[in-house]
Amino acid sequence: MFAQADRSGPVAGQRTRPEPAVRWLIREQDPEAVRRWQEETWPKIRAKARKDGGEILFADQGGIRSDQVTGRTWGERGRTPVVRRSGNRFSVNAMSAISTKGRMHFMVFTESFTAEVMCRFLDRLAGHFDLKVHLVVDGHSAHRSRKVRDRLAAHPDAVELHFLPPYSPELNPDELVNADLKHSLPKQHRARNQAELAAETRRFFRKRRRQPHIVRGYFGGPRVRYILDENPISF
Repeated sequence: MFAQADRSGPVAGQRTRPEPAVRWLIREQDPEAVRRWQEETWPKIRAKARKDGGEILFADQGGIRSDQVTGRTWGERGRTPVVRRSGNRFSVNAMSAISTKGRMHFMVFTESFTAEVMCRFLDRLAGHFDLKVHLVVDGHSAHRSRKVRDRLAAHPDAVELHFLPPYSPELNPDELVNADLKHSLPKQHRARNQAELAAETRRFFRKRRRQPHIVRGYFGGPRVRYILDENPISF
């Protein structure tokens, strides 16, 4: 008899302790900063975007490794299944941005995420819009770099950045895109090198871009529903 093995998380109903990184985030997060974001800062960003006719997107960067085992597979009950992978280790990174309208924009790259990469993403993003983009991101050093600030100052009507509270990834619906990517890719790819992994990653994003109902669904998570409060899908 065979059973489906889930490598993406604990068995439903099983009580587990938070991972060390999660416990660390919980300790570091400022509840008052989260409250201000949800009740004060976010409503102001939404009002500003409505006033200037802009578009709001939430963005995040993430990566996928060739040796990462997630998703599901099949194996004999009582025996841990073995998922075969290439012996080579390689990775690719991606930056994506999503809106409540179901729009998705992305860029896949193989280098580390730096200010230069962020500027390239901003340029590509701005090229898709004739109106101002209000981009919500975390406090990554590349987002706050001098190079990015100079790029934004040179094109003030193109993109404006808004920063989430520190240690609050759960407030960003684009985090669910990264989780979806990491959960989906290993079930279907057998990348033998970085180029193939990059191609599979782009295939995932192109598929999701053609599925606006799924992109809108990222905003339905319990921690990000605050975004849809008051006139949902209106920007």
